[in-house]
Amino acid sequence: MLDRFKGFWQGVMLAPFVRLFIKLGISPDAVTLVGTLGVSAGALIFFPQGMLWQGVVFITAFVFSDLIDGQMARTMGRTDKFGAFLDSTLDRIADGALFAGLALFFAWQVEDRLYLVLSLVCLVMGGVTSYARSRGEGLGFNAKTGIAERADRLVAILVMTFFGDVLDVPFLYELTLWVLAVASTITVIQRVMLVRRQALAAPTADG
Repeated sequence: MLDRFKGFWQGVMLAPFVRLFIKLGISPDAVTLVGTLGVSAGALIFFPQGMLWQGVVFITAFVFSDLIDGQMARTMGRTDKFGAFLDSTLDRIADGALFAGLALFFAWQVEDRLYLVLSLVCLVMGGVTSYARSRGEGLGFNAKTGIAERADRLVAILVMTFFGDVLDVPFLYELTLWVLAVASTITVIQRVMLVRRQALAAPTADG
């Protein structure tokens, strides 16, 4: 979802920040790192204390770094692969921290084992979803498929957690965890099957 509006955010809303950071000599890697630290801190500090909507607001302030760093690199003409590697790696940390924070919320604040487990399922399957794509593409296959892309998962859980807490309707983020757990699992299966079809169709060394 965030990806679908990437052009608007990068071209209109975030362009002044891109120009400012470049002018100040800030590197895209630094923006990536700060963004990850901010998201992780927001999730692991606010959520376990039951401060859900406050945590979402704090996290959202850093989420857009994921758009800023890439635009900065393109504007600077930077083409090295380390930035892409760092960005992808730190994304996994931020995503893990987000669902770990929710897991701690359900463990410490509401003592709900079911949603604690669902949060952990989302954490694990979200990581596997990304790994399945990167591993498949590393082997030369197309693995970009599935109903739960990273940006969709991120927007869904943040929006529903915010409104669920503000409106005192826990059902909103609880339902979202169910949906994301199922959707992430389906996405992993879709990517595995897509790579399998390509692998079976590829000519063998003997052929």
